Amino acid sequence: MKSVVCLLASARAASPFPLNCGSVRKRTSVEFSSNTVRCLQITRGTEVKLMSEAAVPLLRKRDTGPSWERTGRRTAPQKAPGAAPRLSPYITYAKPQSKAAALLDIQSLFEEDVIAELCSRLEAFPRSDRAEGLASLLGACVEFGLEAHSPPVLTLMNECLELLSNRDIGVAQLCRLGEVVCALEGRRSRVLTEVLDCVCAAVEEDVVSPSEAVMVYSLLTRFCEPASQQQTRILSALHTDTRRLVHRLKAGQVSDILQSLLKLQQRQAVSLVLRLSHRASRVFKAFRDDEIMKVLSALMTLGQHDGELVAAMEKHLPGRLEKCDPELIGAIMEYCLQMRCRSEPLFEAVAENFVRHAEKHTTLQIAKQIVAMGRLNYLPQCSSQMFKKLESILSERFSQFQPRSLVDVMHACIHLERFPLNYMTKVFSPHFLQRLQAQGEPLDKNTLGQLTQLHLSTTLECTYYWGPRLPFFLHVKRFSSAGQAFETPMESLLYKQVKGPLAQLLGGTFYSTRMIHGGYTIDVEICLDESGFVLPPSQWDHTYKRVVLCLDGPNRFCTNTRHLLGKEVTKRRHLQRMGMELVEIPYFEFEKLQTEEEQIQYLHDKIFPAVSKFNNQTANQLNQKSTVRQTTL
Repeated sequence: MKSVVCLLASARAASPFPLNCGSVRKRTSVEFSSNTVRCLQITRGTEVKLMSEAAVPLLRKRDTGPSWERTGRRTAPQKAPGAAPRLSPYITYAKPQSKAAALLDIQSLFEEDVIAELCSRLEAFPRSDRAEGLASLLGACVEFGLEAHSPPVLTLMNECLELLSNRDIGVAQLCRLGEVVCALEGRRSRVLTEVLDCVCAAVEEDVVSPSEAVMVYSLLTRFCEPASQQQTRILSALHTDTRRLVHRLKAGQVSDILQSLLKLQQRQAVSLVLRLSHRASRVFKAFRDDEIMKVLSALMTLGQHDGELVAAMEKHLPGRLEKCDPELIGAIMEYCLQMRCRSEPLFEAVAENFVRHAEKHTTLQIAKQIVAMGRLNYLPQCSSQMFKKLESILSERFSQFQPRSLVDVMHACIHLERFPLNYMTKVFSPHFLQRLQAQGEPLDKNTLGQLTQLHLSTTLECTYYWGPRLPFFLHVKRFSSAGQAFETPMESLLYKQVKGPLAQLLGGTFYSTRMIHGGYTIDVEICLDESGFVLPPSQWDHTYKRVVLCLDGPNRFCTNTRHLLGKEVTKRRHLQRMGMELVEIPYFEFEKLQTEEEQIQYLHDKIFPAVSKFNNQTANQLNQKSTVRQTTL
């Protein structure tokens, strides 16, 4: 592009008349061409280099750098003793203040006869180099603000159409040409359609290199049209080529392609995304911080998780956190949270970094780190120092936190049984609740559910808390109404496997499902009387004690461990505080049982210790009452 700028600046300086003056006689096209363009050199893979003899006196006079001889050979200028360093010979064109005057000057430089002369000289070169030259000239038109209907642009577009009819142009040159044409004429350009046809032919012939594949993806992101059959054809062939080339991709190319897939909304390209994720794990050490964030953001949106990538992160990231961008730490924790990945090496490194450098992080970055640890039920070894640091930050920067971000942090703390009572009074204050509602939207069910769980924690687990409470009209009646933010629905397949053996164990369907207690949904509930006997449905009104079966499917656990999610742990603590006896039946234990007899015995061993425990408690209570009566008598 600089070469074209140099040509325009040189032509302006060499012109014997003002370019925006119409009264002066204009030179003929032959004169202008011969005086302005003396040599046109094109090198493969580079910009078009235009050299003007008229520019030689100008450059020598200003002594701004090396000059050009008539033969095109570059010679170094004579350097005076003690002279200042030479500036670049490419002098950027300074646009006039007046937009109209600027346009007139540019049009006078891009004369039709000059453009025609340049196009005729380009015809002598290979088609790929010719495409490169046309792309550079069109790029100059874009830079100087020429309209798509201006004569120079129309002339160049016609040249492009004539050139593209042969279809033996390099993919890289086609992509550069397509980007410039799209900037000039938009998505509906005829030239762009021809460019895409040529790109499609090249991709289907399987002649694309890794760098060219990146350029094609980038080109397609400029005019994403999911309904376009042409784009569908190109993407289908390009995905196939990229899968074949994935082992040759460099780190930057992996991140660029993943970002392009994200922009093109290619969720269905699961195989390609997984291969790119696998490749990212191999070249992870070579990623820059911004490239890691691109990879993680794309994988989060595309919804793919790769254990090998997590292993690479655990190997290379802990040592980089000390000097990395804090935004990267937030992206790592956000990725782990969305993928339910409970990584001990990563979380320990993040916690230690938080203790040392949390004051340098923004409130949003702090929130992402605490929220991920809480929701994934991870309490680091340095938890005491971490929560002391968090308390210090909340004391100093409480007003800097966005209200909903602050609620997220407080809610994450209760998952880890850390109750920031000093700040509960502020969260439940009328002023803070008004701030929550003043953010332009009414309080959603997720925020109300978080506040309700905070209220339950202060009521059930912090009986010594006497501060403000959440107003009753803001309570959520059912946590399931907020989606899966507070409890994971019971897995239907696991329930179908359990209900038969359970009915045989109890002697009938002496249980209920999906009951609501304290806002929580119960998977399976067994009702007992005062003596500890199982009640049939007709006598459930006389329930004295409830045994709750938690049928835990895979979605209630972190993906790479057997640790329950933070929301499930909090739910169970609250149900126990409400007086219920919990029996956990995880899927990974029940699926191992082969026969129905084994399943019945497993349920017996799980359920009846809880019933016996209740029977023992009841017996002790009866004995205490009997003793009191005897003493009284």
